[in-house]
Amino acid sequence: MSLFDHPKPNEIDNWVCIFESSTDYEVELARNYLANLKIPSNILSKKDSAYSLGVGEMALIYLYVPAEFEKGARKALSEFNDIDVDEDPEDGEAD
Repeated sequence: MSLFDHPKPNEIDNWVCIFESSTDYEVELARNYLANLKIPSNILSKKDSAYSLGVGEMALIYLYVPAEFEKGARKALSEFNDIDVDEDPEDGEAD
């Protein structure tokens, strides 16, 4: 793999990469959401600390789940991304 090819997540036995981002908080938010649903996950960061990069392909962070949780985790993150944060849960109307 060339340095400038899009980095791919590592192949880890019985674990599947379900999310990638270049920002810590996005991956942590996804991990915490899955934890609330009792879905185990682990983060693999490929940030290059020598260059202190925070964005781009040299700063990708991956979220992995055990293979048997992949379907549920992908569905949960898809639903999480569809949540309207401006919606009031009390009345179901947007602000």
